[in-house]
Parts: sequence; structure tokens; C-alpha cells
Amino acid sequence: MSAFPLVTIAMPCLDEERFIEACVRSVLAQDYPADRLELLVADGGSRDATRAILGRLMAEDPRIRLIDNPHRIQAAGMNEMLAAARGDVIVRMDVHCEYAPDYVRKCVEVLERTGADNVGGAQRARAVTLFQRALCAALNSPLGVGGAKYRSADNEGFVDTVFLGAFRRRVFEQVGTYDPRAITNEDAELNQRILDAAGKIYLSPEIVVHYSPRESFRALAKQYFKYGRGRARTLLKHGKLLSLRPALPFLMVSGGAALLATSAVQPLTPLAFGGYALAAAAEAVRVGREAGLAAIPIVWAIFPVLHVSHGVGFAAGLLRYGLGPADWPTEPTRLEPRPA
Repeated sequence: MSAFPLVTIAMPCLDEERFIEACVRSVLAQDYPADRLELLVADGGSRDATRAILGRLMAEDPRIRLIDNPHRIQAAGMNEMLAAARGDVIVRMDVHCEYAPDYVRKCVEVLERTGADNVGGAQRARAVTLFQRALCAALNSPLGVGGAKYRSADNEGFVDTVFLGAFRRRVFEQVGTYDPRAITNEDAELNQRILDAAGKIYLSPEIVVHYSPRESFRALAKQYFKYGRGRARTLLKHGKLLSLRPALPFLMVSGGAALLATSAVQPLTPLAFGGYALAAAAEAVRVGREAGLAAIPIVWAIFPVLHVSHGVGFAAGLLRYGLGPADWPTEPTRLEPRPA
């Protein structure tokens, strides 16, 4: 790559009138050369003031382009933007995140230094409420997320996935674009194809982005149910997972259900459930202390919500996509290579 390759920021959105202006202005204020940056926003048919706000911003800065996303979901929007992108580097961004002023520049530098096909930073949370602080503590625990490397800001090196991602354009020419019907897990599914094609993904602590975690048990359960369903879809699509970690909650829930179903004929059920409760309590104390004593019981309650929601979602995904008709293309759509 040249010292300052043309970068396309790709940002899907839907009904984001509260956040879109601040996010767009933070992107345009990146310390990357202004003439080497374009911002594409794929709107999935917002019914609030999002499009009007984007129209005003586009009148101020010609680097912004609005792309229609008739299919509404993020993966389809990413593909619409990839087809329109002029950049040699594609940086995915989400509206509900806060990016360091050097975010884009660091992405480009890490791509160049490592030779990776996709780079990104850790999924750093910015907690405000007590529940969010407790959730962050739970997600920092191996019991919560199974030791996912991209959850820790201290990790660095080649990994199986990163948060969001910055890609060389040629990745989409070689392995294809996003799965357009993937409601969740589209990033991990794309990264799995990159790795299957002998590509490399790099996690760097220099790339700094923060996101806002969910604010209630209900929202968290809904999020992790969708995550589990999406990971089951990826398993059925590829016939494998990059690690056992996404399937562990499903195995745990399946084992728990089997113990409950046979509790009348064996004595292990109370021992197993009691052991889980004690292990979760001990881990809640260990990781929750820094968030305050009031956070510890919330962390304790969050663990089973994470596990059960993800596990049940995984089971629902196996049923939905295993027994129902396949709803993904047999071959991913590839970007056309640019003329030499």
C-alpha cells in the first residue's frame, strides 16, 4: 500500500437520529489526510430524521455519500457500500461506537506493518450505569465469554476475529463480500472465510474503539439469543467452527436440560446446578469487585443469562437452519478486481 491509501469508511445505519451526527463528525475529524478518506453510510430505510441529518451533513462535506440499503440488515448494507467503495482499504464502523482520533490511521499502519488482511482493536466497553459496569465485568471473565481474545485490550497478535475490522479491498475480491442474509455473526463468518483462504487477522491494542454495552437483562438476553442463532447458522453453513467456544453454552444448556429431565432417576442434578451457582458466585466476586460491591450480585445473575440465552439461541439456529430451507448462497459474491 502507499503511505496514505484511499480509505472508505463503511457505516450501516437504521433510525439513528440521536447518534448519527456526532458519529459522522467524529469520523470526519480523524487525523487521516482528508483527501484520502470517504465516508459511505448505508441507510436501511430510516423513518426518523436520520436521512435528513445525513442530507445536511453531505451538503457540508462532499466526502459523505448516502447509500440505500433496501434489505435493511447490516450485512446487506455492507455489501451495498463495498460495491460503491473507491478505497483500497475498507474500514467498517458502527454508529454506536466512539473512535479514537487516530483510529483510521492506526488501522492503516497495522495493516501495513503486519501484512494482515483484516485488522482491528479490542471490543472496549464504555459503561455508565451500574448494570453496564457489572456486564463489563462479566464479559471480562473467561466464564462469561470463554476467553475471547478480542475482548481484552491487552491482547495483541494474530487471532480468529476482531471487533469491526479494517480490510484490504482485495479480501473481498478473493473470498467474497458479507453474507447478505446473516442477521448476526456476519463478521465472524467473513473472518472464517478469510482464514480458510490462508488469510491473516490481527488484533492490535493501538486500534482504540469503545462501544456502549446493553443496559438491561432483557436487552442482553435478546442480544445473546441472536448471537447464538447466528453462530449455529455459521456452523451449518461451513460445517465447522474455528473454535469450540461458541458451542460451549449450547453444550451447557443441553447438559442442564438432560439433567433436569432425568432428575427423578439420578442424584446429580442438584450437585451440578449447585456447583455451577458456586462457580459463578466465586467468579462474580473475583471480577465484580472493581465495579463495586453492588455489582457483584448483578454479575452473578448475568452469567446464566449469557449462557442460557446464547445456548438456547444456538439450539434455535440449529433447528431453524438445519431443518428449514437454506437461506444463503452457495458461493459468496466477490468484488470485481480493479483494472491494473
